[in-house]
Amino acid sequence: MHDSSRVDITPEILLKAYAAGIFPMAEDASDPTLYWVEPRARGVLPLDGFRVPRRLARTVRADQFEVRCDTDFDGVIAGCAAPRRDSERTWINGRIRELYGALFDLGHVHTVEVYAGEPRRLVGGLYGVSLGAVFFGESMFHEVRDASKVALVHLMGRLRAGRYRLADTQFVTEHLTQFGAEELPRHVYKRRLADALDRVADWNVWPGDGSVSGAQVLAALGNVDGI
Repeated sequence: MHDSSRVDITPEILLKAYAAGIFPMAEDASDPTLYWVEPRARGVLPLDGFRVPRRLARTVRADQFEVRCDTDFDGVIAGCAAPRRDSERTWINGRIRELYGALFDLGHVHTVEVYAGEPRRLVGGLYGVSLGAVFFGESMFHEVRDASKVALVHLMGRLRAGRYRLADTQFVTEHLTQFGAEELPRHVYKRRLADALDRVADWNVWPGDGSVSGAQVLAALGNVDGI
């Protein structure tokens, strides 16, 4: 279903849509309209049993990057909206930026940001929506190798530590299958969604100032030996 009116979708309506298992997308960045999506099968990442490949675990443990949260929403969404090497199109249009920026200001959208170099430069990250004990992952990007993967590992560690119950990825991609992503039929997903929305989670269980170590993240995920 296409939505052709800017005034119809508000941040409040967007949160209600997420709670119903629906999310918006745009055809491309130049199209000002949005349409609702409700997949027949929904992608999720396991909070118990999230897999960290051995080489990536070594990178995370070595703290090669500085990882912060919620300090540069504009930078993260700009990175996610930038054209990919394999495509000149992006689904993040101006309306998406406005809506999720408003939810960021309300504390419902969060970012995980990955920095490298001196002076520090944003080289990867992700953003998503937090509601109840559910985190709905929206998009990620990287400019250097492993930056988005490190962001994802830090995200999942934070969700585990904060007692989240569901990590939604919308769809399952080949990239996400290496971490254990799976598809749930719509009726199963909605049952798990309803249960998780009734729970309370704490995004701020850890500080977002870059002080959380890779070893702490891996320990929260049960990966204590780097494998």
